[in-house]
Amino acid sequence: MSRITKEEVAELTQRELPWAIWMGVAVEEIGNGHCRVHMPHKEENLRPGGTVSGPAMMGLADYSLYVAVLSSIGRVELAVTSQLSINFLRKPRPGDIIADCRMIKVGRRLAYGEVFLYSEGREADGPVAHVTGTYAIPEDRGV
Repeated sequence: MSRITKEEVAELTQRELPWAIWMGVAVEEIGNGHCRVHMPHKEENLRPGGTVSGPAMMGLADYSLYVAVLSSIGRVELAVTSQLSINFLRKPRPGDIIADCRMIKVGRRLAYGEVFLYSEGREADGPVAHVTGTYAIPEDRGV
């Protein structure tokens, strides 16, 4: 069971993460150590060549990792990205992007996870990107 609810994530996002509001990301599913996040299509997220930009996909992946970390440890808002790596696997068509995230290891001070990004409706084609990331968890877990 997740240690934070979708409603708590939405409230935290609304209050503290204006960039995520602008992106329009929304948590579709959340469980202990995993989540599924949806990023709707926006023309502003496209790059020349008509594909979703790398920075947009990295932002979605980072947000997804944050949600998955909080689903594992609870509402520790000051957990921060310490490493993020992305491999672009194929060109996504313009459209919504889905992030499937799972934590691989959650310790006292670090959490490590992975995210697979998919073009919505084309999941059978395989992921468009694979992301790994590490989050630093503050020693004082208070907000």
